[in-house]
Amino acid sequence: MNRRDALKNTALLGGTAALSTSLLGLLQSCQAQARLDWEPQFLSTAQAQLVGALVDTILPTTDTPGALDVNVDVFIDLVFHKMYDEAGQKQVTTEMTTFDEDCQSKFGKVFADLDGEQKTTVLREAEANSPKSGRGVWGMSVEKTEPVGFYRSLKSLAVWAYCSSEEIGKNVLNYDPIPGPYQGCVPLSDVGKVYSL
Repeated sequence: MNRRDALKNTALLGGTAALSTSLLGLLQSCQAQARLDWEPQFLSTAQAQLVGALVDTILPTTDTPGALDVNVDVFIDLVFHKMYDEAGQKQVTTEMTTFDEDCQSKFGKVFADLDGEQKTTVLREAEANSPKSGRGVWGMSVEKTEPVGFYRSLKSLAVWAYCSSEEIGKNVLNYDPIPGPYQGCVPLSDVGKVYSL
């Protein structure tokens, strides 16, 4: 190989390396943007991205499916749309706006655009500052409690939706289909851990 060819190849290699770095950065920035692949019934696009980012941070994909893998965000949108009355919908919309405004004042971005460490910081603060649910018996509160707020109610709804999904119920939790055979007297040790019906 002569000197001229060597210089051309070196310049070509350097240009390719610089270009591939730029393209990789562009590709990663596109992937970092929150995108919706479903159409919300109640939430705006920004609110749906907030809910998606929240449930994905609370229940991320690990060796088991995450909240977004089983469409917890879609389920929550439908709950807000079909189960909340007008006052409840207005309240949750206001609380979501306040939550994102708090993120913007602390980090300069809405929650969906924060990096992983910033999201964790926000959720730790929300966990520490949210009122706890009072004790209850059979779904009824037995002590006076204040409203738990947006974060804790959304977290509770997300966990419930996640554990109630068919994928998690059948493939992650121990699944005990109902109706099953009647067995009158079975030792508790034989029953094992049954979480899903």
